[in-house]
Amino acid sequence: MVLETISRIIKVQLPAYLKKLPLPETIGGFTRLTVSEWLRLLPLLGILALLGYLTIRPFLPKKKKQRDSLINLKIQKENPKVVNEIDIEDLRSTNVCYCRCWRSKTFPVCDKSHIKHNELTGDNVGPLILKKKIL
Repeated sequence: MVLETISRIIKVQLPAYLKKLPLPETIGGFTRLTVSEWLRLLPLLGILALLGYLTIRPFLPKKKKQRDSLINLKIQKENPKVVNEIDIEDLRSTNVCYCRCWRSKTFPVCDKSHIKHNELTGDNVGPLILKKKIL
């Protein structure tokens, strides 16, 4: 039943539709078409435009990654300014990494969330690394 319907559309209705279209023989003939003739051409022109776009789409340049406008999306939003102070003398380990992308779930300590942020936005942010000299 479905194939019969498709077959009828392709073999009977489509050729009948195409024969009734007001296709001019020259390019200049398009300027003499009436509004109603243009409206009859619209479905065909729309399908041709769609097929053309789908054909060239793989060759079009990829869209640039969208950049976030806000850096801090959720950390201490109730404060007018986020400030974290840590005394260097209080560092327990020799290396400590602090977040600069504002995406860390363990803020202010870096959890490497900047990697995903950089991939999504094209940014190049990384952590602030404090190294403690051992004397």
